Amino acid sequence: MLRRIIPLILAAVAGAPAALAQEGDAERGAVLFRNCGSCHVAEPDGPARTGPNLYGVLGRTAGSLDGVRYSPALIAAGNDGLVWTVETLDGFLSDPRGYVPGSRMSFRGLPDLQDRMDVIAYLTGDAPVVHSAEIGRLSPEILAMEGDVEYGEYLSSECVACHSARGSDEGIPVITGLEQEAFVLALHDYRDGHREHQVMTTVTARLSDEEIASLAAYFATLAE
Repeated sequence: MLRRIIPLILAAVAGAPAALAQEGDAERGAVLFRNCGSCHVAEPDGPARTGPNLYGVLGRTAGSLDGVRYSPALIAAGNDGLVWTVETLDGFLSDPRGYVPGSRMSFRGLPDLQDRMDVIAYLTGDAPVVHSAEIGRLSPEILAMEGDVEYGEYLSSECVACHSARGSDEGIPVITGLEQEAFVLALHDYRDGHREHQVMTTVTARLSDEEIASLAAYFATLAE
């Protein structure tokens, strides 16, 4: 049910979506990138290390660089349409394992937006780097809904038809034990047309806000 998680920046109060513009400093990003150097390079024709060469990553489909041993989860995310843009790189760098559940990335992420924008500016070279993700796509009221765990279990049969407790050879990720807010954000994104996947769009189109909250509550109670 969940190919990737997109952690959006949420408004503290209800209201219409706003734009967040944040420019990156490539020189500062080069310094910050040193923390990534044990696993990645960012050089033209540079080698893959534990992770892929990140030079020219902007516009690249996730999990698609030849000769790299990606996790099945990242390959599945790429097959599902994940392309590295400023916004998706920002989401991944903020919480790699939350953004792509099942990712092998050991890095915990950069919590500071400016740090992320600086690293992205370094990776993208002369490309313009301006973060413009929507804020407040979901109201605080929706995010604060307390789902009914028993009802979520009742609804879950369609989810577990594809998602097992141990994942799959096709790279379908484990969703048991998933943090509720990330689960809710992802399902609303599919239902509201912000993310595209034929099966997920069909499934989520039938779900109410309360049903999404209940599914999130149920799967959060399960150990991975």
